[in-house]
Amino acid sequence: MMSMIINTFLESYDFSEIKQAAEILAKEELKISAVQNHYSILNRSSEESGILDYCKENGITFFAYMVLEQGALSGKYDTKHPLPADSDRGRTYNPLLPQIEKIVAVMKGIADSHGVNVAQIPVAWAIAKGALPIIGVTKVAQVEDAAKAADIELSADEIKALETVADEMRLNVIHGWEKEMK
Repeated sequence: MMSMIINTFLESYDFSEIKQAAEILAKEELKISAVQNHYSILNRSSEESGILDYCKENGITFFAYMVLEQGALSGKYDTKHPLPADSDRGRTYNPLLPQIEKIVAVMKGIADSHGVNVAQIPVAWAIAKGALPIIGVTKVAQVEDAAKAADIELSADEIKALETVADEMRLNVIHGWEKEMK
């Protein structure tokens, strides 16, 4: 008898679509192996909709993309040092930088207490929430920082502080090609 492994990977599906796909696959004795959604301190819709818990409960790996919001949460950019104005990132995040600076300030305090840089905090946060972050890197140092972020253990108070500031900001960072997770 031949056995076969089929990995079913879903990207940017909302909760009802994930459950529907799981039901369809179960009829064929298959299951979803991974879900990949936009998930960051500023966009927790996959958590709020129940997707993250569903994945944990069903042994589904949850990959988080946009954890650093295209660099806006890296600590590198602020109103005095915006993203390139002629880029999609700049057009999306530069108008939000006055508010993003508030959460970056909280991240900086947490980063300083752990002896790490600001960009490692959103990555550590995603890991603490049960996600596997997908990090876009262009430099060796960014790879090293991402690896170090896996060793950071954020306290419940630190996670709450980050999420409280993010909730107060109420920023919409859903891009035109994405949908709200519900």
